[in-house]
Amino acid sequence: MSLKNLAFAFGIGAAAGAAVALLYAPQTGTVTRKKLKRSAEDAGDYLEDAAGYLKDQADKLSKEAQKLAKKTKGQVEDAVDQAGDLVASAVKSAKALV
Repeated sequence: MSLKNLAFAFGIGAAAGAAVALLYAPQTGTVTRKKLKRSAEDAGDYLEDAAGYLKDQADKLSKEAQKLAKKTKGQVEDAVDQAGDLVASAVKSAKALV
């Protein structure tokens, strides 16, 4: 099938589809456009609400992560201090043996 025939068949199909859509449309174009506009506005409101929720959750998680980091830092510092004390004690004991 040549490109010309393909384009012609596509055009006929598109025109037929448009005609059927107009014949079976449940309401006028004005009503449809109003419904589409309202749906788009509702979707925008929903997205704004979702963005606010996600921002709140991100802030909450950030605060929790900061708390956990501080707690972990304290535990690591305590472990390092204990290890240093243990090494110092081992050195002292080794010197006492010599």
